[in-house]
Amino acid sequence: TESSVRLRSKLTSALVYPVIMLCMSFGIVFLMMVFVIPKITELLLNMGKELPLPTKIIIGLSDVVRDYWWLLAILFFGGLYLFNRWRKTELGRIKWDRWSLGFPIFGKLSREMGVARFARTLSTLLAAGVPILNALTIVQNVIGNVILGKVVEDARNAVKEGQPIADALKKSKEFPPMVVHMIGVGEKSGQLEQMLSNVANSYEMQAEQKVTRLTAVLEPLMIVMMGIVIGFMVVAIILPMMDMSQLNKGQ
Repeated sequence: TESSVRLRSKLTSALVYPVIMLCMSFGIVFLMMVFVIPKITELLLNMGKELPLPTKIIIGLSDVVRDYWWLLAILFFGGLYLFNRWRKTELGRIKWDRWSLGFPIFGKLSREMGVARFARTLSTLLAAGVPILNALTIVQNVIGNVILGKVVEDARNAVKEGQPIADALKKSKEFPPMVVHMIGVGEKSGQLEQMLSNVANSYEMQAEQKVTRLTAVLEPLMIVMMGIVIGFMVVAIILPMMDMSQLNKGQ
């Protein structure tokens, strides 16, 4: 539990800054769309000249946000509510957990955290003298992913029939080959608890390193994205202003 909480806390800390930046970006864009762009639009339309495409896009978006912000809010929060309800259903949980394991970057991190939780929990239970079948049942309930939990359930059924855990994990193709190999070696050598502990240590360290790298990448990425959005809006406003300035100089 301590290991899982530490990893989750580190991941949450890594996402705090990007989330704040994202909220600030949306706030700035919303304020500009509702209060700034409409005032500038009147000036631009009075020019009586064809507006550049970026300016037309910004004006159109501003009209939508200003006139239908309440509808956008209902769609956003309503969609979020329906998504959370769907994710709590059995089918939704399966599809979401499957998707979370295959998502770029975050999927690999989620898998590594699941493997580390599996190995750490099973190692601790076996070292404490809990029977293997009971231990696998507990691991299935705490692993936190339906897909990986189904693999653990299959492994429990395989053990009940006298088969090694490693065979069931290998058949599922959800656990990395190195993990399956180490568990197989641990079963054959009678040192399964130690091998699981080594697996847990390795994957917890890998997960922490990925979170650290993720933090280093997300912060500048969010700044660049915010700069692109704000920059597009500024350019859309400046382009017709520059045309007007050149027209005045020509006269």
